[in-house]
Amino acid sequence: MYILKSEATFDSSHFLSGYDGKCSNLHGHTWRVLAEIYSENLVSEGQCRGMVVDFGDLKRELKELAEQFDHTFIYEKNTLKPETVSALKSENFSLTEVDFRPTAENFAHYFFVKLSEKNFRVKRVSVWETPTNCAVYEE
Repeated sequence: MYILKSEATFDSSHFLSGYDGKCSNLHGHTWRVLAEIYSENLVSEGQCRGMVVDFGDLKRELKELAEQFDHTFIYEKNTLKPETVSALKSENFSLTEVDFRPTAENFAHYFFVKLSEKNFRVKRVSVWETPTNCAVYEE
């Protein structure tokens, strides 16, 4: 089996609603995403002969997914009062609402699904929220 790996990073803020601890407060991370794709065979002809996929294609798609979260405040849907969201938007803050609790575990699943939807055969996705803490999702 052949495995390719590509990384992307993004800087963002978030908080964990309903969490009893420091992470219930607004804070930020430099998130590191490592995507691994696989294939039993290599492309047999054309420009990508001898490859699983063009690294550039994988890198571009992963970077595009990560960039939507870069330098934004990520919050889970229905965890902020509408007037809070409105006030932040009126100050031109970049906000990204997600349907999941913004944890490393959920981001690993999110990137796995999104890359799979782009027809990559994803083996696993790892997401670091700090240099020493990582969550991995694989099926």
